[in-house]
Amino acid sequence: MQAGLLIDMDGVIYRGNEVVAGAEQFIQGLKDEEIPFIFLTNNSQRTRRDVQTKLQRMGIMVEERHIFTCAMATARFLAAKKPSGTAYVIGEGGLLQALHRNGYSIVDHRPDFVVVGEGRTVTLDALERAANMILNGAKLIATNLDPNCPTQSGTRPGCGATVAYLEAVTGIKAFSVGKPSPIMMRAARKELKLATSQTVMLGDTMETDILGGVQMGYRTILTLTGSTSRDDLDHYAYGPDAIVESVAELCQASKFFRERLPQGNAEDDTVANLEAWKAAQA
Repeated sequence: MQAGLLIDMDGVIYRGNEVVAGAEQFIQGLKDEEIPFIFLTNNSQRTRRDVQTKLQRMGIMVEERHIFTCAMATARFLAAKKPSGTAYVIGEGGLLQALHRNGYSIVDHRPDFVVVGEGRTVTLDALERAANMILNGAKLIATNLDPNCPTQSGTRPGCGATVAYLEAVTGIKAFSVGKPSPIMMRAARKELKLATSQTVMLGDTMETDILGGVQMGYRTILTLTGSTSRDDLDHYAYGPDAIVESVAELCQASKFFRERLPQGNAEDDTVANLEAWKAAQA
């Protein structure tokens, strides 16, 4: 059976500015075996071209089509919900470009949505404006709910921290589109034109990568080069289908899929027969 990979990046392919040992060979192996793959990131700051350039400078040679960001997922979701809408944005270039490409206008009064992503220039003035817009009817959308972002110098508040501020001020909960939201997980699978039973999620974080994969019925692989250790696994009611020390163990991905992963459940791909269901209810 064909299989394809949704791959987290930070903690899986690289840590900070250092490539994980074996990552280049892993990606080259996927190309050689013609296994479809796409990188998923909950960072909305960069455009897919920016992410591509970062990876290429690390020696990971991929194309723009191999990148899927939470900003892209958010923009597509909003365009489907309200075409040609308006948004007040707390965020940076990747989010702004994604919204523009999906027909959205960025405004500073009476927006349809307040959209929050990562940002290093968040101000109290911007937060005050956003809070009042939300209280006046704008819908609060989060590109993700990650509370912090690791940096070379330590930790920076993430999108989730900004969103928590606005939720506390307004009393209104945000709707999040990024991992582990089924919206982003499903959209990424569709980018690869795969069925649920053919999809494998590879990540280092239980609360986003593995949880998102489990909820969607994907097979999941946890790598221990990031934020999760083996000792952490006892704290979760769910778990990955396989655990690897690093992506170096996945350089022969097809062999790994056959030998270390359970078979994908083809029943997850079955389209419901609505007419039969209606008849059964009669």
